[in-house]
Amino acid sequence: MKPIHVHLVDGTYELFRHFFALPSHLDADGNEMAAVRGVVGSVLSMIEGGATHLGVATDHVIESFRNDLYEGYKTGEGIEPALLAQFHPLENALGALGVAVWPMVEFEADDGMASAAAVAGADGEVEKVFLCTPDKDLAQCVRGTRIVQLDRRKSVVLDEQGIVEKFGVPPTSIPDYLALVGDTTDGFPGLPGWGAKSAAAVLARYRHLEEITDDVEQWAVKPRGAARLAAALAAGREDAVLFKRLATLRRDAPVGDSPHRWRWPGPSKHFAPICERLGAMGLLRRAERAAPRR
Repeated sequence: MKPIHVHLVDGTYELFRHFFALPSHLDADGNEMAAVRGVVGSVLSMIEGGATHLGVATDHVIESFRNDLYEGYKTGEGIEPALLAQFHPLENALGALGVAVWPMVEFEADDGMASAAAVAGADGEVEKVFLCTPDKDLAQCVRGTRIVQLDRRKSVVLDEQGIVEKFGVPPTSIPDYLALVGDTTDGFPGLPGWGAKSAAAVLARYRHLEEITDDVEQWAVKPRGAARLAAALAAGREDAVLFKRLATLRRDAPVGDSPHRWRWPGPSKHFAPICERLGAMGLLRRAERAAPRR
């Protein structure tokens, strides 16, 4: 049996990327749908390129359980209505295409991808898992050369060694790293004075936030800087623990229990009317040509 390669796609990232990259296109009802067309076409390109088992995680609602943990966590505020209105149509279009789609409600799209990576990683028939997103949060899911992160736009693949070279810490320390330096995209600030270099230097020795001791002489940071960092950590350790919780992706999102269920079977009968409404019959022809022979 041919080894399985699984491609996991961040549908929210793709929708944002295509929304700001493509010119406007209205569907038959006058709704903006250029980003939906773009993402569906992009996923089809993956299939045409040989992807057989794939799933797309989306933020069905923007808020998640993390908003209950931290008031400043990201929300849907400020998202352009024309972009927000394309989330659900994208899910419908991809589902009709035959792709496994995981609309997240309590969780986020990143949690969906992390959960799917865990499911795929536990299956002995899966040879490779590609996390198709440049989002640094997903770096925590990379394992060896088997579960890797793929930036499709730049054609860059990062395995575990690549994550270490990029961030200075291994994948398992990424939540600790983000807790210290912050994540402006997700809306939490990190600790004052802690930057990428200092966090990497300290975590390279201690690995995890909870293991960092007060012995600054062991921090591999210049003494004067270490004193400032230690003061910030002492004053904000409780915040840092919360930020780490925010940055830690969940592995129990509802994505199913087998990567074999994510094999692309070809488009369903519902894909044609969606393509017609989108004014994108070329997508239907591509899907029909790429469909597995029955």
